Amino acid sequence: MRTALTIAGSDSGGGAGIQADLKTFAAFGVYGTSAVTAITAQNTRGVTAVRTLDPEMVVAQIDAVVSDFAVDAAKIGMLANASIVEAVADALVRLSLPRVVLDPVMVAKGGAPLLEDEAMHALRTRLIPLVAMVTPNVPEAEVLTGLRIATVAHQREAALRLIGLGARSVVVKGGHLSGRAIDVWHDGTRFLELDADRIKTRHTHGTGCTFSSALAACLALGQAPEDAVRHAKAYVTGAILHAPGLGHGHGPLNHFWNAP
Repeated sequence: MRTALTIAGSDSGGGAGIQADLKTFAAFGVYGTSAVTAITAQNTRGVTAVRTLDPEMVVAQIDAVVSDFAVDAAKIGMLANASIVEAVADALVRLSLPRVVLDPVMVAKGGAPLLEDEAMHALRTRLIPLVAMVTPNVPEAEVLTGLRIATVAHQREAALRLIGLGARSVVVKGGHLSGRAIDVWHDGTRFLELDADRIKTRHTHGTGCTFSSALAACLALGQAPEDAVRHAKAYVTGAILHAPGLGHGHGPLNHFWNAP
């Protein structure tokens, strides 16, 4: 059985963060492990409190997992502050973790900030060059690149700029734009546009976490990056379509929509 590690924050509502990641790993038949970076008090209506862990405790969790499990891929989500970003980057180098997917989480679905401003430089310069794939949504890609993104052509340009920062491959997600839901993948050589119907729903909590953890699961299973992106996109689309309708705000996805 393949194993994946999520390094991310905890969502008490279960729709995003490590809870979504572990559900997604399980849906793909991958054994999930975790290193918690922060504890959030949140539900579908929003985040009401955040407590970050000491960087030493985050790294201790990573070390504990890697010392006992053969980690086939990893997903990085909420890192909260510069100290944790730096500590995780150091751990990636020291442990040579393979097939790492970075979801540059900055803001929760309800608008609460999840990454301190001073951590942005460390994210750009330390983490992005170390990972296999970066998966920003449009607002995150705008912050990372300085571009205004309103079209697929802009998504392509943002992907090029992120490759210029050292990323090996990039998915600039188009969920925040109008029209069809188009994600753009680029690996420095090839572009791939992943097109899907836009689903009119408020039940989209945890889509970014779920997409990046689905990517990590597919990479852990040995899929090529292009195939992993296609499968992750299809999985998230189905999870949104089959959302269980829970909560009174931005509801969670159905991570087991395609379970036998």
